[in-house]
Amino acid sequence: MTATTPELVDFDDAIARYDPVIGIEVHVELGTASKMFDGAPNGFGGEPNSATTPVSLGLPGTLPVVNRTAVEYAIRIGLALGCDIAETCRFARKNYFYPDVPKNFQTSQYDEPIAFEGHVEVELEDGTLVPIAVERAHMEEDAGKNTHIGGSGGRIHGADHSLVDYNRAGVPLVEIVTHPITGTGARAPEVARAYVSTLRDLFRALGVSEARMERGNVRADINVSLRPSPDAPLGTRTETKNVNSFRSIERAVRYEISRQAAVLDAGRTVTQETRHWHEDTGTTSSGRVKSDAEDYRYFPEPDLVPLAPSREWVEEIRASLPELPALRRRRLQAEWGYADAEMRDVVNAGALDLIEATVAAGADAAAARKWWMGELARTAKGVNIELADLAITPAQVAELAALVESGRINDKLARQVLAGVLAGEGGPEAVVVARGLEVVSDDGALIAAVDEALAANPDVAEKIRGGKVQAAGAIVGAVMKATRGQADAGRVRELIMERVGA
Repeated sequence: MTATTPELVDFDDAIARYDPVIGIEVHVELGTASKMFDGAPNGFGGEPNSATTPVSLGLPGTLPVVNRTAVEYAIRIGLALGCDIAETCRFARKNYFYPDVPKNFQTSQYDEPIAFEGHVEVELEDGTLVPIAVERAHMEEDAGKNTHIGGSGGRIHGADHSLVDYNRAGVPLVEIVTHPITGTGARAPEVARAYVSTLRDLFRALGVSEARMERGNVRADINVSLRPSPDAPLGTRTETKNVNSFRSIERAVRYEISRQAAVLDAGRTVTQETRHWHEDTGTTSSGRVKSDAEDYRYFPEPDLVPLAPSREWVEEIRASLPELPALRRRRLQAEWGYADAEMRDVVNAGALDLIEATVAAGADAAAARKWWMGELARTAKGVNIELADLAITPAQVAELAALVESGRINDKLARQVLAGVLAGEGGPEAVVVARGLEVVSDDGALIAAVDEALAANPDVAEKIRGGKVQAAGAIVGAVMKATRGQADAGRVRELIMERVGA
């Protein structure tokens, strides 16, 4: 709605009185070398309007040609989602007028998508599995990018002027549209986040996109509506456009549920509209009244013939699909012997690929999890970056684990080694040598340290001789302090027992 929104309803109160229904449209930019319908390069960045051709600019007299690789990638996505692949499909013109659409229409698919009626199962953080029904996955081209100058927050409202970059115009997209997702209740925000995360992982596994949300490779339009009960007809939906982070997806759903509940509580009607997400305030604002399909005046694209992917080609693509993320997680969990909760923690921390690469480099699975999910996870959290962005490689973590396993360093020293690696001092071996961190295992040096500690603590030595062997811990601690934590604690304890004659 465009009028002032009443004060938000508490999320839990809204859920107690309304049944939320969500629907998600995910757009993924395909990682092809060229654009969807012309030979302009498809890449991120570059000088504005440098990656264009007359076709992508929609100049008169130009004709599109379908990118075969983009079609293959669309089929890969459809198959991975369990969709049926159309025996014949076609493109359509979606007519609307906006500066970032130079042709005044977007070439998309409407009533004949390339893939339809699929499903995907998403796993929530506590292990709950939620099935999501996919209505369709269709091909289309991306629009250009408007930059509004002088307005607030980059929005057109209040801007002095706007600039248009057509580098993105014509980039191949696949849009995946769900059926209405019902029955999620208070977990609707979490389900939305998990679904988009699942698709992001799927795109990467399929090799069809870098799927970097911060670059806009993956964007989600989040539809939310409320109804008084699960038996009631669907409510009026809003569509929050182009949300491109998992955290924002979850927050946007929560906000819209609270906002729409406030509108309904005030006896007003939710307006079917698009809305903008504001990351800084965690709110949405009205965009434009949402158009229905007939408003776009869809009609078949006259410059492109229908597509008819042969069944042989579809089966070739099916046979080439990699191991899908859910199956891979189950296989790795079995191989590594992780408990369900341990595996969920690994996945939620974004550590799965890192641990797999560390194990491949020679580390034990338990040791790999220990270092990535322990010291390294704490370090990443402390500087607010992703685990994968730490200045350490899986091979270096495997090298560290090998140093610990061989007894050359202990866990305490290993943490110092990690600090050195992260500081750019070299690999674990180089840091151990440069900092002199190797465990002292020479009996001569250890005996001298033990004798000194016993002499300084005669009462403790008498307790040990008297049978109170647990008192040896104090001597071990003194020796470890004297050797800066580099003594072999096990060997130190043995020497203490020998020296006191216990």
